[in-house]
Amino acid sequence: MLRRSITFALLPALAMMLLACQPPGGGGEGEELFVTIATGGQSGNYYPIGGSLASLYEDELGATTTVEATGASVDNINLLDEGRAEMALVQADAASQAYAGEGPFEEPVDSFSAVASLYPQYVQVITIAGSGVETMEDLAGKRVSVGAPNSGVELNARAVTGAFGLSYEDFSPQYLSYSETIDGMRNGNIDAGFFTSGIPNPSVTDLSTTDEVRVVPLEGEGVQNLLNDYDYYSEAIIPAGTYEDQEEDVPTVTFANLLVVSNELDEDTVYELTRTMWENIERIQQTNAAAREITLETAQDGIPIELHPGAERYYSEQGMR
Repeated sequence: MLRRSITFALLPALAMMLLACQPPGGGGEGEELFVTIATGGQSGNYYPIGGSLASLYEDELGATTTVEATGASVDNINLLDEGRAEMALVQADAASQAYAGEGPFEEPVDSFSAVASLYPQYVQVITIAGSGVETMEDLAGKRVSVGAPNSGVELNARAVTGAFGLSYEDFSPQYLSYSETIDGMRNGNIDAGFFTSGIPNPSVTDLSTTDEVRVVPLEGEGVQNLLNDYDYYSEAIIPAGTYEDQEEDVPTVTFANLLVVSNELDEDTVYELTRTMWENIERIQQTNAAAREITLETAQDGIPIELHPGAERYYSEQGMR
């Protein structure tokens, strides 16, 4: 039986008052299913994928859904922990640090669990011709966008620059969204920026229509330091032709993006959310290039946190666990 759950934020005030009167965990059969999905900025990959999921749950489960544009991973984990979202897309590194109470998390946050590993998240350090940035070491003294505040991009930028022997004191960090970073590069106010996403990143593709994009290679001792310090990173390649004027493969690192849910959602509800997604995965795959890499075969790859029991039950039925 599918139990409908929970109190959700960002609904009209009257609905909030009515929902607040319900016991935690929601009511029984016939209660409406609400799902707020925390994503990322509207110029990234998270937001359209979240929108596609929301549409799917409305059509197949009759759910009432809300898709929230946020600062992405760290913000999303906090929203889940505060009961202001039920489902979110987050980076594996942010999820791992939340469970451990490290990085931006002052204490462990384990009020959420995984539904699926989605697609690889590629670390892309982007600049344009004439910036003077060709290697990671060249970031010293430059104006570098490290992502929006409380985003997984910023968490990732801090780890990667540290592995290459740089700190935020060595360059001028700018806490900008993808769209703001692109505007800054075009205006000559930003020298380089971190874009941690699937490939191609839509914002970088847009930049390549007006400027000669350069992808800074991540290689050598810095990458080895990163692999030694964090077990969820892997070496990867951004293939030639990913962006206009990119004539060669560029080495980088990658890790998983995760679809996660609040642990306040009961097993039957998460089972239905998981089943519905995978039985209609072609709809999600049509969202963008990154979403085409979401497959059931890789659904459990690179997950550094616990699986929700509802998701675990679905994979067990598929003979995957």
